[in-house]
Amino acid sequence: MKKVYLQNGVELASIDSGKGDVVCLVHGFCGSSAYWEKLIPKLEESNRVLAPDLRGHGGSSVPDETYTVEKMADDLALLMDETGIEKMALLGHSLGGYVALAFAERYPGRLSALGLIHSTAYPDDEQAKENRTKGMESIRQNGIEPFIKALVPKLFAPGALSRYPGEWERVKQIGLQTPPDGAIRTLEAMRERTNRRHALSKLACPVLLIAGEQDQIIPAEKTFTTDGPNVHRVLLADAGHMGMLETPQQMAGEIAQFLSKI
Repeated sequence: MKKVYLQNGVELASIDSGKGDVVCLVHGFCGSSAYWEKLIPKLEESNRVLAPDLRGHGGSSVPDETYTVEKMADDLALLMDETGIEKMALLGHSLGGYVALAFAERYPGRLSALGLIHSTAYPDDEQAKENRTKGMESIRQNGIEPFIKALVPKLFAPGALSRYPGEWERVKQIGLQTPPDGAIRTLEAMRERTNRRHALSKLACPVLLIAGEQDQIIPAEKTFTTDGPNVHRVLLADAGHMGMLETPQQMAGEIAQFLSKI
């Protein structure tokens, strides 16, 4: 991990390994670049892999301002500038997918490909927005630990604790390291994001859509919202919302194959 100080004053911690065309892996809410630790060894065989911690997460700084997915996308563009990257494949998990779509809208010329992994171009519905607000209040009142302990079981496929106890614990520990202020500000950013189905459907670059058949957070139909000759869909039969940890070999293989055709 190294830290990169951006021109906007945000400091991002990031993994930067391998050589070749760049693929940037962006984690989900209350996650970090550690989410990708099982995939990176495979992907860096043929690519330069960039895996940042988003603002307010992991080892990155926690700016004292309102967060938006657009600001997070700007952070990625500045990270590219600071690390000498002109163009990259951008793959985002859950929250990371929301950021990737905002990036695609703002910086389409800097994308060689885009991927949504257990993510969606839809905005929050009213119930989801209410849940984000309740989550913000819960963290303010009770801290991050109760929130994370309630969140983690929803991230995995039903019955996954017995199959993936180590991964379950790993995700919990990563989540507990999330700064409470970062989590609160990011919940607001997700709540306020816009509908980007149009941005996804009009992309000319290759698009990868990966969904988990047992995802309790984002069902497959909310990931598979567009189709076309440039769109590759993957359904992970044994995965919930954490395919990179539940079915890492399958996901790494699918991503590597997709990248090899760009």
